[in-house]
Amino acid sequence: MKEKSVQRLNLKGVACPMNFVKVKVALAQIGEGELLEIILDDGDPVRNVPRSIKEEGHTIVKVEKIKDNGFLLRIQKGV
Repeated sequence: MKEKSVQRLNLKGVACPMNFVKVKVALAQIGEGELLEIILDDGDPVRNVPRSIKEEGHTIVKVEKIKDNGFLLRIQKGV
């Protein structure tokens, strides 16, 4: 099975709600079923972005704590 392409976006230091806006723009540039990995700050970004992304019809594949108080969010683009 062919592996889906993965786009990456580092949003450390980007304030809410701009990080969600940047995620929406990045998702608009990839195809249905493709993956987007985002690095987010702890706090409001990691609490709000996954919830908002789900509401848009996308799938949260993984939320993982990484070094430097950040989180890796893996999203699969929905329809």
